[in-house]
Amino acid sequence: MNNTTQTTIKATYMRGGTSKGLFFCLDDLPKDMLENQELKDKTFLRIIGSPDPYSKQIDGMGGATSSTSKVVLVGKSSQPNHDVDYYFGQVSIDRPFVDWSGNCGNLSSAVGPFAIISGLIDEKNLKKDGVVQIKIWQANIKKTIIAYVKMKDGQVQQMGDYHIDGVAFGASEIQLEFVRPVDPSDALFPTGNTADKLDVPDVGRYDVTMITAGIPTLFLHADSLGYKGVELQDDINNDTEALKKFETIRAFAAVKMGLIKDIEEAKTLQHIPKIAFVSKKQNYTASSGKQITTDDIDLNVRALSMGLLHHAMMGTASVAIGVAACVPGTILNELLDDKDIDNITFGHPSGTLKVGAVVEQTDGKHIVKVASMSRSARVIMSGHVHVPHIT
Repeated sequence: MNNTTQTTIKATYMRGGTSKGLFFCLDDLPKDMLENQELKDKTFLRIIGSPDPYSKQIDGMGGATSSTSKVVLVGKSSQPNHDVDYYFGQVSIDRPFVDWSGNCGNLSSAVGPFAIISGLIDEKNLKKDGVVQIKIWQANIKKTIIAYVKMKDGQVQQMGDYHIDGVAFGASEIQLEFVRPVDPSDALFPTGNTADKLDVPDVGRYDVTMITAGIPTLFLHADSLGYKGVELQDDINNDTEALKKFETIRAFAAVKMGLIKDIEEAKTLQHIPKIAFVSKKQNYTASSGKQITTDDIDLNVRALSMGLLHHAMMGTASVAIGVAACVPGTILNELLDDKDIDNITFGHPSGTLKVGAVVEQTDGKHIVKVASMSRSARVIMSGHVHVPHIT
C-alpha cells in the first residue's frame, strides 16, 4: 500500500439480524492483502478503528460494540454445489486482534442479499419474482448455510414488515438453514455428556451444558451465578467483577471443551466459546419497554459476546440454544414445560426469538440434521472505505 495516501477499497455496510458489518467482495481486495494474513488483519483493524484504548472506534467504521465490530468477505464458491464462500472476522475493539475462528449467525442473513447485489450469483439461479435459494459455504467453520432470499422485479426485496426484537424497523424476512452444523463425525457434546459439572478454582462449581452446534457454547443456570435470568445489559456490563468472573468461567470451559490446552490461550480465542445463562420462563420488561410474558416464551437466555452481555442474541448462539433445548438431559431441556419439541421461543434482553432444530439419535449419538431461524437484512451504505497506510 502507498505510504503517502490512503488506499480506497470498495465496501458495503449492511445490517444482518441484530448485527452490522462491512462486507467486501474478495475480488475487490488488494492482492497483497489476500496473500498476507498479517497485513489483512491490520487493514481490517484500521478500517474498523481498532485497537482503540478508548473503546469507541471513532476513527473507523466500527460501532464500539461486539455486534458492530465485524467484517465479512464473500466470493464465488470454490466448493461444489455452493454459490459463494463466506468468511467472517470478529474485530476486537481494544486489542489488535481479528478472530476468524467462528461465524456470525446474524450477518449470515446478509450474505445472500449481498452476493446477489454484488453479481456473485449466476443469473440462471435467480428469478424475477419469488424466493431464491442461496447456498453458502461458511469457510471459517466449513459448514453449509442456506439462505432463502425474496426477489421482486429482479431485485433483492429488502423492505418488508417482518420485525426482529432488537431492530427498530421492519424488513423482508430471510429464512436461514444451518445444514449439519455439527459434523456427524464430531461430538455435539464435546465431553460426551448432555450435562456436566464445571469446576472453576476460586470461583465455583456449576451444572453446565457444553455444546458445539452453531458455535461452541457453555450454558449455566442463572441462579447459580446469583441472577434471575431476566437481566438486561446494564445489569451485567456495569459490573466489572461479574465480567471478570464470566471470563474466568469461559476460559475453564474452553479447556474442558478441548478448544484450548491451557487457560492462557483463552486470551487469543475470545470469540469462542460463548457463555450464556438460562432460567425458566418468566415475565420481564425488554430493553425497548416491551412486556414479555410466559405466554410468549419457553425459557429465558442471556449470552455474552466478546466479554459483554449481548443486547439481543447472537445468531450462532441461537442455533446452539435451539439444538440444546430439544435434546433430553441438557440443562435447557430440563427447564422446558414441554420437553419433546423441535422448536422453541426464548426470551433475550431485547425481546424474543424462535429457533428450530432437527436432531436424530443414531447408535446412541446425537446428529443435528438442520437448525433454522428467520432474520432480515438490508444494505445501509455502499461505496468505498479509505485506509491509511499500514506499517
